[in-house]
This record gives sequence, structure tokens and C-alpha cells, in this order.
Amino acid sequence: MNYTLHQLQIFLKITQLKSITKASEALFLSQPAVSIQLKKFQDQFSIPLTEVVGRQLYVTDFGKEIAEAAENILNEVQAINYKTLSFKGQVAGRLKISVVSTGKYVMPYFLSDFTNKHRGVDLIMDVTNKQSVVKSLENNEVDFSLVSVIPEQLNLEKVELMANKLYLVGSTKKKFDRKVSTKKIFETYPMLYREDGSATRNAMEEYIASHNIDTPKRMTLTSNEALKQAVIAGLGYSIMPIIGIKNELKSGDLEILPFKDLPMVTTWHLVWQKSKNLSPTAIAYLEFLKAEKHRIIEENFGWYDQY
Repeated sequence: MNYTLHQLQIFLKITQLKSITKASEALFLSQPAVSIQLKKFQDQFSIPLTEVVGRQLYVTDFGKEIAEAAENILNEVQAINYKTLSFKGQVAGRLKISVVSTGKYVMPYFLSDFTNKHRGVDLIMDVTNKQSVVKSLENNEVDFSLVSVIPEQLNLEKVELMANKLYLVGSTKKKFDRKVSTKKIFETYPMLYREDGSATRNAMEEYIASHNIDTPKRMTLTSNEALKQAVIAGLGYSIMPIIGIKNELKSGDLEILPFKDLPMVTTWHLVWQKSKNLSPTAIAYLEFLKAEKHRIIEENFGWYDQY
């Protein structure tokens, strides 16, 4: 047999995504190139690795075993690369971070200088909902997680990053009736919520409950971007983290409505299990954060002070 590491990588990605098209997109290759490499890889085995039923690609039992072996081989190759860089005195290894959806506006700024300085670091950042973030921590699938509300059921270490401010926000295109007092806006217009389990939704519900506000009209959207676009379109109002609407405030598509006891302020924390044995790469990243986080905040989030 004479298969290449490139073929192993392509075959593994196909088995993970169950699609040649999706694999080509994930690997930034053309679909024909992926198909050709899959055929060359298959030609080295007398037993089928995949099969197509209808339009769906399936991995055979034999193919699953080969995919598992391919993953092990690729991991070993990666480990060799990391060790080589480490012997040269460079930080090298994988850094896995799970991030709640709104955190995508925060976390990249705390990573870019570190990854640019240490080219041997392979970053894997999963942007998902709060429940999945907590699960990834529980299952020890990540080095760190970025959250604005710390899960109390887990025994965690933490590093404070920056404030998370939530305001009442509405569209400038469809303003509420000025004859209606701001206090009545929750009762008069639809309130837009994130899905159950979202930290933003929880904060909004806690605020409304603590102020005895009635919200008879409700809508639920399952992503921060969908919620933002709905507010811009004038579907209703919402309490939103300001971190995700900087451009919309600047362009005039959204406006902050002054309201009692707003903004709500929580804190973005990077957290990890106390019992976790951190890798040298993860330890190096914590040292970087402690040294650089104030500079990063000043350079990238100074606009916070305007609100």
C-alpha cells in the first residue's frame, strides 16, 4: 500500500461529515480533488470503504475501522510535529476552547496575538449554546470555555476577562409610539428572546421577573444573529449584550432605550475544571492572558465606555 497522509486526512474528514461536498469545503479543496483522492485511497483496498445509497454517502464497517486507524496515525504525526517545535523552544500543541454564542464577539481578540506568536499552536474553537459548552466541560472535551454565567454545578477555576453589558435595544426604523411610556414598552410590544438555556435569555427573564414586568407578547429566536436581525427589522425589542451590536449602533440601525436598572452587567470568564491536567500549551495561554488581557481590552473594547 502506498497511501499518503493527505489521503488519510481527506478520508477521515469524509467519514466525519458523511459528505464529499462538506469535506471539500472543510478542507478548502475542490470537490473533484476530494473525489479523486478518495478513489485513489479506495483503490488500495479490496473491501469497500464507503457506499452511496440514493444520494447519501455511508461509511462501511470496514471503512469505520480504517477511519479510526487514520485518525490515530494523523494524531501521532501531529504529536511528532509538536515535539519537534517544543524541542526548538516553541509553544506547540492543540488548544481547544468552547464559547457561548455571544462570546464569538469576545474570544478571538484574546486569542489572535497568542496564536500569531506561537505558530505551532492549533486552535479549535467551538461556538455553540450554553448547554453544549457546559457539556464539553463536564466531558473534559476542551481545555477552556468562555461563559458569562459560571455553571455552579461544576468545580471550576476561572480567569476574569471583561464586563458583559446588556441593554434594552430596539430598531431606529420602527420606533415605538412615544405616547406609550417607556415603562409600558414590555407590555405593548413583542419581546424577543433567545432559546431556553441561553445565558442571555436567562438574564432577560431574571430582570423581567425581578421588576414585575408583564410581557404578554413573546417571540423566540435560536441564534444571536437571528435575534439581532429581527430587532433591526422592527419585530420587537430585546435585552441584548452590547458586545454583539457595536456596528449596528454605529450605523444607526439599533438604539439603546434607557430603562431602570439597565444595563445588566455580568462578566466574561474563561473557565476550566479544577481537576484538569492542563497541557503546556494551555498553561502558556493562561500566562499570556494574565500578562496581556488589560492591553487587549484597552485596544479593542475601549468603545464600551461610551455606553
